Amino acid sequence: MASITISPELPRNDVILLRNLADDIERCQQKAGPPPSSNGSAKSSGGIAQRKPSASGQEAANGSAGRYISPTRDADDLSRMKALNDPSSQDFEPTVFSSVDLQDLETRLHPVIYRHILLPYIKWAQGIARHPSDVVMITHLILYFTTSIPSAIWLYYHFTYLHGILHFALQFYYLGTYTLMMHQHIHGGGILNKKSSLIHLFDVAFPYITDPLMGHTWNTYYYHHVKHHHVEGNGPDDLSSTLRYQRDDVWHFLHYVGRFYFLIWFDLPRYFLRKGRRTSALKTFFWEISNYLTLFTLYKINARPTFFVFLLPLMLLRAGLMVGNWGQHALVDPDEPDSDYRSSITLIDVPSNRYCYNDGYHTSHHLNPRRHWREHPVHFLEKKGTYGAEHALVFHGIDYLEITIRVLLKHYDYLAARLVPIGDRQMAMTPAERADLLRSCTRRFSEEEIAEKFRRAEVM
Repeated sequence: MASITISPELPRNDVILLRNLADDIERCQQKAGPPPSSNGSAKSSGGIAQRKPSASGQEAANGSAGRYISPTRDADDLSRMKALNDPSSQDFEPTVFSSVDLQDLETRLHPVIYRHILLPYIKWAQGIARHPSDVVMITHLILYFTTSIPSAIWLYYHFTYLHGILHFALQFYYLGTYTLMMHQHIHGGGILNKKSSLIHLFDVAFPYITDPLMGHTWNTYYYHHVKHHHVEGNGPDDLSSTLRYQRDDVWHFLHYVGRFYFLIWFDLPRYFLRKGRRTSALKTFFWEISNYLTLFTLYKINARPTFFVFLLPLMLLRAGLMVGNWGQHALVDPDEPDSDYRSSITLIDVPSNRYCYNDGYHTSHHLNPRRHWREHPVHFLEKKGTYGAEHALVFHGIDYLEITIRVLLKHYDYLAARLVPIGDRQMAMTPAERADLLRSCTRRFSEEEIAEKFRRAEVM
């Protein structure tokens, strides 16, 4: 386990999963022997064994994770992880705050506060949230409506540059967590329950208030991410696809970000028109242009607060979304770019998973976009054998921003050290071989390769 760093700040299920994977690695080190000859010695152009590809967006049957797993340990860990997510279990633990687990609050808070304030609040919030585990989303909604909105209103009433800078700093702090909360919203049809028509109405309406404060234009995230990106899956028709870019080239990266930054308002409606989805094209164009016209009007009325309240978050988020997506899809297998296991990655890290609703489990999310965020680590352990057999890439202690930066700097040795090897083949590799593997996954695809590989995927 010396090569795996387990941060005490990781969510509990991440700690269980990472210790499980570290145990596999330790067993491999203790029982080191020659790597298996079947498939394991057959190298492809990317240094990965050839195998029948899995269709994008579909989960393969559970395969072999390697010779070093402990079925008993896996079953015990899986049972513990499921219990934390099961409201009927005595071990169930809702997420109340991003920064701390509920079990730790009992010892940190005064008993009176814990019993008479926190526990009643959790019970009340669970009656509003879509899932009993998602108290944290109610916590964040309260936070946004009691800080961001009053601050923005006051800036229009009495603007000072100090307040404007502090307001933007606050939004910068909120932005990642809010965006990933909205990620749950757009995939799950909301984050609040539908028992009350008033609560449901608020669930539908609040993004129109908070989205622009966090840099989002109305409904664009939904149409781009749900109706477009998850349909195309980083394939050739995906506007945010990384296939045609050399992913460790700074100029290619700047072109990628710039194209989205300045042209998404035009490219996304055009995409829907090409696909014969005229209604989506009209809706996307309407919401984008109406949002820009609203910001233009506000700027003409009162420029300074509009710049700090709306324009700075918009400029920041547009860049941030593409920086993150580059990190999520920078490492694409050169032989099977159509496989969700091989065109996206998994991160077990604090920023992605504690503060951003398990956003690190990007492969799991592409396999099932509607999977609840708390279920991603459970799914990974359940399908650990498949992830190993599919040669999926898993990293620890690194987030998407750093992935992007390290790839652009060509720090493949560092990335190899952050890799969590799974399956016989990755475990048998030397650090240098792992670095070479990662380097091969950043190569640009030619149009001929794209046509051949994705045509093959359609046939299969």
